[in-house]
Amino acid sequence: MRLRNIPGAKAAITGSSYVVQNPEEWKGKWKQCFTKEQPLHIEVGMGKGRFLMDMASLHPEINYVGVEMYDSVLLRALQKRERMEADGEKLDNLKFMCIDARILPDIFEKGEVQRIYLNFSDPWPKARHAKRRLTSREFLARYSQILTTGETVEFKTDNKDLFEFSLEEVTEAEGWTLLAHTFDLHHQEDMMVGNVMTEYEEKFSSMGNPICKLIAMREPKETTENVTVHP
Repeated sequence: MRLRNIPGAKAAITGSSYVVQNPEEWKGKWKQCFTKEQPLHIEVGMGKGRFLMDMASLHPEINYVGVEMYDSVLLRALQKRERMEADGEKLDNLKFMCIDARILPDIFEKGEVQRIYLNFSDPWPKARHAKRRLTSREFLARYSQILTTGETVEFKTDNKDLFEFSLEEVTEAEGWTLLAHTFDLHHQEDMMVGNVMTEYEEKFSSMGNPICKLIAMREPKETTENVTVHP
């Protein structure tokens, strides 16, 4: 994925109070990063941030962290948030960080995150890039290291091939259960409850493209604790 470099983006991100600098230093202490100790939800590949800003506004009882790898994209989110706050909407329950999602286990402690959102992720269509897809087994293993047992990953896309790949990955990945899925979210009433649209979701659905969604739960690991072994 190639993105246009924007002069000054790195400096703006480094100087922004909305962005957590050196996020690995907060591992195991994310509750202290916010003004209130609340459940923590993250979006991986947050793009321009509309979804997460809407969620933070609707759910002040939850803390949110937006993860974005590209500084040129994160800059757009910063600009949008600055405009929101200039209009009087302050979001104390939202932070951003600019990192590669592959290092998430270095940023969050085991069980420190209660939900992960993946919205319209890069499909990486070439087979040799499958491990880069955010719903690959490799990434699911990373999510397992930070997500609370029994909590979920929610994924939305308009890319049917990526969605079918994701369904297969969740089904075959160790420690995951597919709770629900649909190939046409906007016509599935029960899965639309509480749905907050992203910019891409609004754009593609207005073009008549069906939106796919899945919800996957991290299963409790089987242990041998308190198991009686009979001779």
